[in-house]
Amino acid sequence: MAKEFMQKESAGPNGWTVWTVSGRIDTMTADQAYAEGERIVQQNAKTILDMSEMEYLSSAGLRVLLRLNKMAKKAGKEFSLSGPSGIVKAVLEDSGMDALFKVYGSPEEAE
Repeated sequence: MAKEFMQKESAGPNGWTVWTVSGRIDTMTADQAYAEGERIVQQNAKTILDMSEMEYLSSAGLRVLLRLNKMAKKAGKEFSLSGPSGIVKAVLEDSGMDALFKVYGSPEEAE
């Protein structure tokens, strides 16, 4: 059984705020994910979405990432991704979205 959407926020290396999401970002969880991501991006200069515990990312999830990235850039902030694997990594690569973000292996690798 798939995990439901769960998230946490923590201080990371080099001034990054790490937003860890586990479970799924899909049509059922996209609004919640965007609301949490929006709050975190607005409050921090550098946000990295740790996707290492994420099981699934739908097109609705891709839209969440695009909207957060656009908001961060408009405000002169950074929004990056880390640790995508399995189907999440495949969705990012197949959609070409991985080219729009800095993608790190882990939050510790972020500069």
